[in-house]
Formats: sequence, structure tokens, C-alpha cells
Amino acid sequence: MPAHPTGQGPAPISTSIPTAPQAVFLPPPPPPLAIPDLYVPQAAPATGASPLALRRTIADTDLTVHPLALGTSVFGWTADGATSHRILDRHRDLAGNFLDTADSYTSGRSEVIIGSWLRSRRTRDSTVIATKIGKNLDNPGLSSRSIIGAVHASLDRLGTDYIDLLHFHFDDPTVPLEESLGAVDVLMRRGQVRYLAASNFSAERLMEARVLAANGLPRFVALQTQYSLLHRTAFESSLALVTRAQGMAVLPYFALAHGFLAGRYRSKTDLEKTTRSSRGARYRNRSGFRVLAVLDRIAEEHEAPPAAIAIAWLLARGPVVAPVASASQPEQVDALVTAAGIRLTRSDMVDLDRISA
Repeated sequence: MPAHPTGQGPAPISTSIPTAPQAVFLPPPPPPLAIPDLYVPQAAPATGASPLALRRTIADTDLTVHPLALGTSVFGWTADGATSHRILDRHRDLAGNFLDTADSYTSGRSEVIIGSWLRSRRTRDSTVIATKIGKNLDNPGLSSRSIIGAVHASLDRLGTDYIDLLHFHFDDPTVPLEESLGAVDVLMRRGQVRYLAASNFSAERLMEARVLAANGLPRFVALQTQYSLLHRTAFESSLALVTRAQGMAVLPYFALAHGFLAGRYRSKTDLEKTTRSSRGARYRNRSGFRVLAVLDRIAEEHEAPPAAIAIAWLLARGPVVAPVASASQPEQVDALVTAAGIRLTRSDMVDLDRISA
């Protein structure tokens, strides 16, 4: 663990942002890449294994995380503060240690709730915090000024002096990527950010970032992107090739397709007048129900809920380290965490791949 700032407050940050050298040495072109076989058989966890046996390490970091990142976008929205704390308690009790948030979730309220839980439970040292910046209206975009302001604001809300994994929430084409990476370099040197990740970046921008990293700027160690049984094409084309070539961890979001793959919206009466249910309702069509039927069958064979099977499918994909999924009630956490202990058979994977293609 790197040393973190101490004292009465953060020292002034220099406004001089380091840049990469003028001479850019391009790596040799890679050999032609075939579409990879994304299925990687996972070893079944031993009965009675320690929770640490269900950890995965994000490559080129010392971040060892549970294979399920608890999404917290519902905190302060469909889950109030007390309910959010119970969700976090249940996640911790089931050996979870990886939390995903953003400075824009409920205008920062999600980070405030997490921060109060970390203080009350004294769990900061055992928790890996990933947060995203770039969408909060107080510090929009990825200019050096916005990045530094956003990180300081997130640190205040979280009640901590460092962020384990900082994501650029979206690409910002109005700002040179070199400037954005340079701002993070300042924060890393101060110990306020440990590692950097991208969210919703294109394959082309990831390759550009890698060239800049080869010249001394921070590199993306992970990518957060939409990926599920009902949303495959965007990732499995160019993004799969680039993340594998760069050794990046993949952290899929909307892993349950807004709750549809958990079986929450089987009939119209299940739909509520909320943004979440309206998004999940878009999958209530013939192809969506075909996928859900196969999930139900495999779930019954494994004596597990459909949500766990949907996440286990992601966990069996080569570059995936930890899908991001959220819960609005503590009892929903169990199905999410259960996925880490499920070993799908080759037949299961073939059936799921075929029905969701």
C-alpha cells in the first residue's frame, strides 16, 4: 500500500501537468488477430474454501477483488441510506470487497453513503473503491482542472485520502488525452489515486492511450463497458481484441440488463413506473424471453437463481475480472455473490452463447 497524504489537509497541487516527450515511439504492429475464444473454463471453488480463494487480481496492480463488484448507482435513489448500509453489510458478510460508484450517481449521494458506511464499519482498508469522474456538473469533462477538482470532491464525499481505481466515466474528445492522463499522473504521485481505468472508451482511444502510456503517462489497467447475454456485439468485436492485447481487466456493467436477466420483468405487472424498470422492459421481446428460458433451465440444474447464472456466464469469459451489478435490497445480494462459486459446463456455455448470439 503506497503512502497516503496525512496532516490537516491536502498540500497544494501544482498546476503544471506533465506531458509525454515529443518523440513518440510507436510499438511494432501486432500480428493479425483472430476473434478470440472468450470462454475460459474456471476451476470450481473447493468446498469450504476461504473467501480469499474467490479473489481475482487486476493485472499489473495489487488490487485483489471479489469477482462481483457491487454497483451502487441505486444508493440514494431506489435505496435510501439505511437500506444502502444493509446492502453493504450483506455484501461484506458474503466476502465482497469491491464497490463501484461514480461522482454523478445521485449527484454524489452514492459516494456520501459509501463514505459514511466505511467510517461506521471501519472497513476502508479491506475495501476496494472504484469511482468514476467526468459527468458531475460541478466538474464536467476530463480537463486537468475538472479531473483534479472531481477527485478532491470524491475524496471528501468518500471520507478517504485515496481512490483505489479511478475511472474516466466517458471519453472527452474536446480534451487531448495527454492532458487528462497528465492530470492523473499528478494525483498518482500524491498518492490520491492508485490506478486508472477507462469506462465507455472506444478501441481506437484505448490504443491511443496505450501509446501515451508507453511514453511515461499512466495506463488504463481496466475497462468498464456494457456487456451481458443481451448486449454482446459491441464488446466482442474490437474491444475484446484490444483489451486482451493490452492485458486489461474487463468490468462489465448492466450485467443483468437492468434486472431483466434476474427474471424481474416476466410480466407487465412486474413493471414499475421507474427508469430502471422502463430500461429492463426493452428486453421483453421474443429474443429476450428465449434467453431467459435457457437461463431458467440452467439455473434449475445448478440450484441457483437466474441472476447468478447470467453473471457466471460473464465470469467464464476470458478477460472478465468482475461484473458490476447492483441490488436494491439486501436479500438480492446473495444471488449476485453466488455467481462466483458456480462453474458452468461447456454445454451450459454453448447453450447460452447460441441463444444470445
